[in-house]
Amino acid sequence: MSTSYKPEYAKTLINLKNTIGYQENSIVSKVFITKEQTSLTLFAFDEGQAIDTHSAPVDAIVQVIEGEVEIEISGQKYDLKEGEMILMPKGEPHALKAKTDFKMLLFKV
Repeated sequence: MSTSYKPEYAKTLINLKNTIGYQENSIVSKVFITKEQTSLTLFAFDEGQAIDTHSAPVDAIVQVIEGEVEIEISGQKYDLKEGEMILMPKGEPHALKAKTDFKMLLFKV
């Protein structure tokens, strides 16, 4: 098993709110680490940006860093804000839409 991470993040304190910025009409991401199907990625969504319904072969955890997002999992909608997190079970359809500019940390496990 090999692990790939960005060397600049090893043994470094990271301020998740300031690591990446927003871009108009875009979704910005920064991968911190990947290992087989496991990963840790920071995202910044401009207000109104969305990811259409899809499913994943692994569980995923969303931790909201700032802003607000609507996440739909298997037809059930959840409104999340800063400091909240949710587990999206593997294989279940899910989607999200930024209600405001928002940042999230995505753990695929």
